[in-house]
Amino acid sequence: MEREIITSKANPLLSRVRKLNSRRSFRREEGAFAAEGPKLLKEALRWGGSLEAVICAPGVPLPELPAHVRLAEVGDSLLNSIADTEHPQGIVFVCKGKALTLPGRFDGKRYLVLDGVQDPGNVGTIWRTADAFGADGLILCNGCADPWNPKTVRATMGAVFRLPVYEGTLEEAAETLSEAGIPLYATALREDTADVRSVPLDGSAVIIGSEGRGVSQQALALCERTVKIPMSPRCESLNAAVAASVVLWEMARND
Repeated sequence: MEREIITSKANPLLSRVRKLNSRRSFRREEGAFAAEGPKLLKEALRWGGSLEAVICAPGVPLPELPAHVRLAEVGDSLLNSIADTEHPQGIVFVCKGKALTLPGRFDGKRYLVLDGVQDPGNVGTIWRTADAFGADGLILCNGCADPWNPKTVRATMGAVFRLPVYEGTLEEAAETLSEAGIPLYATALREDTADVRSVPLDGSAVIIGSEGRGVSQQALALCERTVKIPMSPRCESLNAAVAASVVLWEMARND
């Protein structure tokens, strides 16, 4: 494959990568995101990620790339100028993102709904865990972190290329789930709250609330019932990613 050499920091491809890393609005306009490292590149190739361009440092070994992918080589300082991390491991690449809009109908049976989870690391970790435990998708509502944020993408450890993620309002998500016959629960405390271990979660969707305020009143009004994760009375709550992991484990255990 022909490899072009880029030496200018102002090169349009490098400028585009910087904008993809720094601006959510630009990622949406382009329908694309940037990622780093050989592991994520291999995951993209393995799971059908729509690669546009690969930018590497001199001497970095690369897997076989599709013929349409643009391949560019840059010096270490230029690579560092477009990377989102201090140590990009010699590779930065650009992928087209999959559609984020809610489907007309859900074909799966197990979903996690994130209600205002704003930390990219948490969203990416939940995405990775949902993939590991066989969930059918992740639904982001109420101003969650951008799924194409570079920190989110890194935290998914490749799940970004495997497990679908959707964005929509809570009302849209609840309606689409209801039309598919999938009950909607939430991790919160109220009169109907049950121990998460006693509720069959296979064939359900569960709402995980934000790091600061938990599940919103809007979400509580839309869900059929609530579940709680038993814990020591000394502890008030769990990190959103940890709570999601427990719920996803229960979903898988009851399947």
